Amino acid sequence: MNCFADPNDVRYGASDWWHNVRNFHHSTILKETRGPVLAIAVWSFLVSIIHRALPTHRANSMCLGSTPHSLLAGSIGLLLVFRTNSAYQRFVEGRRTWESILNTARDITRFLSCYEADIGFARKARIQRLLAAFPYLLHHHIQPRCLSDGECEKLQHSAHVLQLNEPRPIEFGRKSEVSTRRCFVDKRSLPWCLLPDSVLEKCAQSHNRPLWISDRLALEFTEIKYSDNFSSRERLDMLKQVSKLSEAIGHCEPLHNTAVPLNYARHALRSLTVWSFTLPFGLVDTLGLLTGPGCFFIAWLMFGIYQIGHSIEDPFKGSLRLTDMSNSIYRDVMYGDRNAAGMRRESAFRKENERESDWGSLRDAFGLGWTVSAKETMEFHNDRLVLLNP
Repeated sequence: MNCFADPNDVRYGASDWWHNVRNFHHSTILKETRGPVLAIAVWSFLVSIIHRALPTHRANSMCLGSTPHSLLAGSIGLLLVFRTNSAYQRFVEGRRTWESILNTARDITRFLSCYEADIGFARKARIQRLLAAFPYLLHHHIQPRCLSDGECEKLQHSAHVLQLNEPRPIEFGRKSEVSTRRCFVDKRSLPWCLLPDSVLEKCAQSHNRPLWISDRLALEFTEIKYSDNFSSRERLDMLKQVSKLSEAIGHCEPLHNTAVPLNYARHALRSLTVWSFTLPFGLVDTLGLLTGPGCFFIAWLMFGIYQIGHSIEDPFKGSLRLTDMSNSIYRDVMYGDRNAAGMRRESAFRKENERESDWGSLRDAFGLGWTVSAKETMEFHNDRLVLLNP
């Protein structure tokens, strides 16, 4: 797992306008809205053809003028803006929730390293594995990811297959019941490989596995014996950190399970549809045969705004890169960057081969030891630095 940013996380500026224009046909929003956009474009083109073929007095009777649509444009805009803003607020809330998970995991890991002598190496390793599995299990709880039929056939009758029972609501008219569906995962993949079989079987039977991890973490901290350095104050502090993980589960579930009010979403979409399909009658007397292309771009703009609100309404369906966030937590918790460069967080808690005199031998950069030659040397080396991925 690479510790650098995903190359797909591109931020576009005004200077990238030509790149965006050339890749217009690859637009995700265009692909998701191509149905209504093409229907409106074809309908607008037919209206322009009929308007051109009819006599003048009949053609004029088709025209509504620009006033009705100009008056309704403000109302349509308010509906779209409200939907997009409410969806973006949900996106921000989801991002902040996962940010709190990342910060909480780092704080707990720092605590484990500082109190390793009191906690014990074996217990520390257990807590690390549970903590590293939490974000993956929360991601799976929100969006279950199971093996495909082909992968299941390859691993059939194998000891690496783990069966999960995922709850699934089923609606019968006005009543709803909850059933279970089978889900198979590979125990050799994350997060299942972080837990032993005896623990994994118990966790797999739970319908809320991240909450099960939180409960087990609380138990591990509760079983730590008091010592001179570890008292009830440290225990309560860690239990508060575990409570933050439980709160994160409660924040994610409503964002995923609760949608924008259905009546509002339907009314906004129906209003936009009626406005768009009647728009050609307001533009045909001015644009003529260009009514089709004009309505195409207007429909692409309006339905694109509506689709953006729909896409980020549930931030866990692709807006947030939950896998990358989970990998980041795994690296910080498990010290996964064990490469030749020695990129390991635990090295900050090890003082081997360090002497107190090493710090005293450094030049005093901000005190009496600061000299003109030392300043020039530092600035010379700083100027030679090169920014990665500018």
